[in-house]
Amino acid sequence: MYAVCVTFHIQPEAFEKFLKRMYQQAQDSLSKEEGCHRFDVCDDGGQSSVVFLYELYEDRRAFELHGKSEHFLAFDAEVAAWTLKKEVSAFESVKTGGH
Repeated sequence: MYAVCVTFHIQPEAFEKFLKRMYQQAQDSLSKEEGCHRFDVCDDGGQSSVVFLYELYEDRRAFELHGKSEHFLAFDAEVAAWTLKKEVSAFESVKTGGH
């Protein structure tokens, strides 16, 4: 498995529309990508304008395909103006449940 963690810092006035669009992106990734196994969207209930993602893919290739998908490219273009900062980390070796 291949994990990707993303932290978005969003303009406060755009937070609600960003979050709505992010939920759609998560659903699209899970339903349209065979290699996407998990796509968690985490926020702190509106206490800040930060959104954390935990994404789990079959392997690096599945994640690379995700980045080229039509739904991801549309999402990325739409939210770019709302995003102040984006931090991405990837992990090659993931053992789910500690195994």
